[in-house]
Amino acid sequence: MPDLNYHHLRYFRAVAHEGNLTRAAGRLNLAPSALSAQIRALEDRLGHALFERRGRQLVLTEAGRIALAHADVISAAAEDLLATLRDTGRAQTILRVGSLATLSRNFQLTFLRPALGRPDVEVVLRSGGMAELLRALETLDLDVVLTSEPPATGSARGFVVHRLAEEPISLIGRPALLAGRATLAERLAAAPLILPTPESGLRAGFEALRERLGIRLQIAAEVDDMAMMRLLAREGVGLAVLPPIVVRDELASGELLEAERVPGLVQPFHAVTVPRRFPNPLLRELLGVAGVGAATQPRRGPLPSG
Repeated sequence: MPDLNYHHLRYFRAVAHEGNLTRAAGRLNLAPSALSAQIRALEDRLGHALFERRGRQLVLTEAGRIALAHADVISAAAEDLLATLRDTGRAQTILRVGSLATLSRNFQLTFLRPALGRPDVEVVLRSGGMAELLRALETLDLDVVLTSEPPATGSARGFVVHRLAEEPISLIGRPALLAGRATLAERLAAAPLILPTPESGLRAGFEALRERLGIRLQIAAEVDDMAMMRLLAREGVGLAVLPPIVVRDELASGELLEAERVPGLVQPFHAVTVPRRFPNPLLRELLGVAGVGAATQPRRGPLPSG
């Protein structure tokens, strides 16, 4: 039987990462019919279908995921060979990171800092919604997803959820809004507030606290983006209920002040991965720096809709 054709693997990787035959053909400067024939030839050689069609998208089968893991390794080895023989220096390790669009930028930077500025590392950072990112993680287009909310339970594909950190929640605002002595309940009742949206786990905990305190709130804004909450707090729109790491620079400069911690509220940060035969070695290093050990457990969860 003929050996595997490297070009077949290259074409297969392009379709797998694009999820669309026409887009991949355009990227490769091939006719879609020619690219389809190349994929069929690889499937015939391997004896397994590599894709199944869902609407306009091509989704990897189980055999396709296995093939892509091997094809990625082969491609990386080929790039390393070319870099070595062309004397272009050591080949880079590419780390593909997905991050929830609403996640704290400061937290993302803290996680990625050990990999940044290294000549042997290229970081590809992609932000988006949870469903989109988890799909990319399942198809191995991403190595890890950073999020404040872990996947829900119940999927056939196992997600491994690493709890990276747990940040306290504080009442934060401009000095003018925090003048004078007051209890937490008095501040919450008197000041306009910038709160997470009702759908968030953090907001649910805050509402439970409000009920215990028996106060009514003056809500200036409900926001699902920590970066926007930070900007609104800087504008003096109200007091923000935030992890201090989100406004670390503003607290250091005195532009914003931390009134006090909100009791019983914390913001967890997670890294989500999937079991892989060839995990990215750099990811193991970053998870180790973040203090994540073998105690992390697989958590199975469905892809959220939308």
